[in-house]
Amino acid sequence: MASIDPNAWLRRLPIAVGILGSSLLMLNRLLTPALTESQARSDVMGIILCAVLVLTGLLWQRVQPKLPDAVELQGEAGFELDEMLPEVAQTELAWASHLLLTNTVTRSLVAYYDGKVLMRRGVLGPTQEITSGAILKRVLEKGKAVYLVDMKLYPGRVEFGYMPENTQGLICQPMGQKGALILGANAPRSYTKQDETWIEGMADKLGNTLDRTLLTDTAARPEESLT
Repeated sequence: MASIDPNAWLRRLPIAVGILGSSLLMLNRLLTPALTESQARSDVMGIILCAVLVLTGLLWQRVQPKLPDAVELQGEAGFELDEMLPEVAQTELAWASHLLLTNTVTRSLVAYYDGKVLMRRGVLGPTQEITSGAILKRVLEKGKAVYLVDMKLYPGRVEFGYMPENTQGLICQPMGQKGALILGANAPRSYTKQDETWIEGMADKLGNTLDRTLLTDTAARPEESLT
């Protein structure tokens, strides 16, 4: 379902006022039996002002950006969190995902770390199994985010089958040494630069926590088995 632009009427207002004003001026001119010099000057000024209003409205139609069309993502809303995670990691993931879902255009969120899905939240995709495709591998190897501004333009979108089928935009953000945060939006080109910076900061915070808790636990297990 396409979203309705709440500012559409405001952009059309100068055009409507300009047309109405010029129509009233023409009607007044036709109904005036004797035209005085001062009235003629007033009519000219009125026509100029009406023309400026119409031109302003037309410029607003072209200059002001139209809001991207949003859709309702297919899937059920839910919150799945790996209960085997340390409590501090669970708290961080729950807190960060709530902020991202309520303060950005994100509608679906997946936290992936060391080959495992740690969390899914928002509108859930059809499967929770993640197959590491070319885009996710590149993010994990190079540590740089990938932003697919309009999913339908990218053939590589097929690797994100674990996200809602009609996801419109997607960010794959590195998270720590072995993880990634995958965020799906319900409108194309909807993440701003400020959103991207904020998401990067949240992912770094989560990655730091997961690196400290999960990698430390993994490294400690071989030592325990030798004692």
